[in-house]
Amino acid sequence: MLHGVTSSGKTEIYIKLIREYISRGKQVLYLLPEIALTAQIIQRLQKHFGQDVGIYHSRFNDMERAEVWNNIAKGGIKSEDKKITYKVVLGARSAVFLPFRDLGLVIVDEEHDSNYKQYNPAPRYNCRDTAIYLASLTNAKVVLGSATPSIESYFNSNKGKYHLVELNKRHGEIQMPEIIIADIRKEIRQRTMKSHFSSILLAGIKQALNENEQVILFQNRRGFSLILQCKECEAMPHCKYCDVSLVYHKKIDRLKCHYCGYIVKTPSECHFCASPNVLMKGFGTEKVEEEIPLFFPDAGIARMDLDTTRTKNAYRKIISDFEQRKVDILVGTQMVSKGLDFSNVSVVGILNADNLIHFPDFRAYERSFQQLIQVSGRAGRANKQGKVIIQTYNPNHEVISKVITNDYYGMYEKQLLERKIFNYPPYYRLVLIKLIHKNPDMINKGGDLLAEKLREKFGKNVLGPEYPLISKIRNLYHKHIIVKIQKDNRYLGNKKQLKKITEEFRKFHRYKPVRLIIDVDPV
Repeated sequence: MLHGVTSSGKTEIYIKLIREYISRGKQVLYLLPEIALTAQIIQRLQKHFGQDVGIYHSRFNDMERAEVWNNIAKGGIKSEDKKITYKVVLGARSAVFLPFRDLGLVIVDEEHDSNYKQYNPAPRYNCRDTAIYLASLTNAKVVLGSATPSIESYFNSNKGKYHLVELNKRHGEIQMPEIIIADIRKEIRQRTMKSHFSSILLAGIKQALNENEQVILFQNRRGFSLILQCKECEAMPHCKYCDVSLVYHKKIDRLKCHYCGYIVKTPSECHFCASPNVLMKGFGTEKVEEEIPLFFPDAGIARMDLDTTRTKNAYRKIISDFEQRKVDILVGTQMVSKGLDFSNVSVVGILNADNLIHFPDFRAYERSFQQLIQVSGRAGRANKQGKVIIQTYNPNHEVISKVITNDYYGMYEKQLLERKIFNYPPYYRLVLIKLIHKNPDMINKGGDLLAEKLREKFGKNVLGPEYPLISKIRNLYHKHIIVKIQKDNRYLGNKKQLKKITEEFRKFHRYKPVRLIIDVDPV
């Protein structure tokens, strides 16, 4: 477990390890959570290892992926008169299933990232954990790297399951970024808030541009406006197939569902009361991209989110333009928050930290801390201290204070205590059971029956059945049951009991149409 603060030189350590294992004739697997990260890392690896580096992820077509697969399986392919063998494979989570012949080292960079978890379709697995198991099968070594390790991994390190190495200073003695808090409530009261930008953030951006430096603006919502709402009756347009409000996308002038892709024309009046007073509320990256030129008309601006990186090489072009300083301000979602290394970024603006913190999940505290620290780490990575400006309605929130002091250990200790009290990971394992059917009555009754059977065995460690935040997706209703299984000597027996109960439920003729999905260690 390599726990190193942002810009502490973790990638340089990886490169030295890769060189060492290649010299022994071994293969290396380098895993990243985001496809967008591969563009920058591949350039660094190819500088050191040339054609020995292959890349594998879902944006490649079938032919390209088959070429990498066969290369690794057969130990090389013919290219003109040269035999090329990929000694290093850089990839997203699917790369863990490549047929390595002589794997020596697995690097899991940003090991805490929830994108390592495969949700849909099956198999549902956590790539980090799968990589550790793969290494155990092949006698390979594993390096888990992160500036903000997951609580489970850090717990394993403290228990001696992993060897812990820590880097507490940035490479070259560069200072950690200065964290500045912009109180949105105070700015609104003083009328210094301009649209979604505080006076502090605008001043920081202006200073950076005047000094020919670059800026990253982080907003973890895509689209233009998050909701349309009637001023008279407060009704909002909803997806006809999902239980979720539609998001307005200005570029296509349509309302769009981010779950099923349903698109509808933007209404000129309320669908419920026919009032023309329909207001846009909330904001996403598209709106930030449009409004920033009003304040900085001469700045080059680009946006990096799911909407702008759908094509194979789109993210590569955005990153390349930013590196070559064709772009002054990069607006983005979580894609811009992790792993990217831009030497000229002096200011990072987090437009709404509260979106991350106030989320109904036991991991919300940990995740918001990780996200804020990771995006903060993009500032001041080369030769001077950077600035991070966090806009929030709640500047005294404990997560914010931990981010200001970069207190990972304080966050870890607090969360560990809470999770021990309430029986959550890393002390317990979670099993999420999803019931899915087009008839809500069917999953209501089926869920009650299954939960009753589970409680006979697991008692108070069964939560639900409850509807999730989004209870209907693509005209199918969802209901969730969570089972907590303690990690003790009864663990294997409890797993068998859980499997037996779910198999018996599937045999009930009435509930055979109900789709049952079991997700172990949901993230």
